[in-house]
Amino acid sequence: MSETPYHFLALEGDGIGPEIMKATLAVLEAVRPHLSRAVNVSHKEIGFAALAKTGTTMPDEVLEAAKAADGIILGPVSHNEYPPVAEGGVNPSGILRKTLSLYANIRPARNWPGCVSPIAKPIDVIVMRENLEGFYADRNMFQGNAEFMPIEGVALSLRRITTEASRNIAESAFAWAAQRDQKKVTAIHKANVMRLSDTLFLDAVREVAARYPTISYDEMLVDSAAAMLVRTPEQFDVIVTTNMFGDILSDLAAELSGSLGLAGSLNAGEHHAAAQAQHGSAPQIAGQDIANPCSLILSLAMLLSHLGESAAATRIETSIRHMLQDTTTRTADLGGSLSTSAFTTHLCSLISSD
Repeated sequence: MSETPYHFLALEGDGIGPEIMKATLAVLEAVRPHLSRAVNVSHKEIGFAALAKTGTTMPDEVLEAAKAADGIILGPVSHNEYPPVAEGGVNPSGILRKTLSLYANIRPARNWPGCVSPIAKPIDVIVMRENLEGFYADRNMFQGNAEFMPIEGVALSLRRITTEASRNIAESAFAWAAQRDQKKVTAIHKANVMRLSDTLFLDAVREVAARYPTISYDEMLVDSAAAMLVRTPEQFDVIVTTNMFGDILSDLAAELSGSLGLAGSLNAGEHHAAAQAQHGSAPQIAGQDIANPCSLILSLAMLLSHLGESAAATRIETSIRHMLQDTTTRTADLGGSLSTSAFTTHLCSLISSD
């Protein structure tokens, strides 16, 4: 084992964040014997907890800690409920992605044995979502916000698409596809309407595709892609697309695979990576010990794999797969009866067993 430990930064967030973070860190502890290096975990407050103490939902000291970390574990945040930005209510997730240049949001969706899917056909897809521009007005400008109201009754939003960002997400998509069996990338767009910006995106993806002759490449309009994910999801392998299209399609794919609660998510860049549950903060069930922690735990597995700890990541995923096969070892949202804490205890025991 290496003498230099990993340094992970845990940010609980809002709503069910503290509960699923506790579960995820318990899993990290259980899988430690299967890591090549020891792990040190530090904690910082974001969201409402930080706002109450510091006047902002994302203190500067958190950003500095994130820059120094080998990996970040980010709980869900209730940013829609925050006060205006001028009053400290910034989106911690968006700031982390922009500040750390986490340009790739990697979102797998696959069937889980025993979990009912709303469609009869199998799904195993990775949505590679560009993470720093598009229609996301809180992060696509160098300074200021890309959504504004110049006069009463008129709201405007600017969409930024660049060759550099498009090329970056395309490179990630083809690198992932090269590791998979189907070896196919589908670029999702709306170039028939957004002729300038989505054509620029497609040109960058095509440039990258030309360097991967062994990987199949095609393109599809976003509305057709939404329909085909329902009708013939097996035709997709790796989807690459712009920010908002990727956000929508990845949630659709996750639900088609069985549940958004089983959807892991990794934000990755050249030098940093953050595991983040794909779902929201679910404040309506916070503190009741009934939240499904799988999304953040599977996101941790993706982070570990990203750091080269594939054996530990596989152990986590295999153990979750085993538990989901039986209703007696599932949480209530998946037809079981286990609490968050009981599910976590059982999962950790399974991970620790030989």
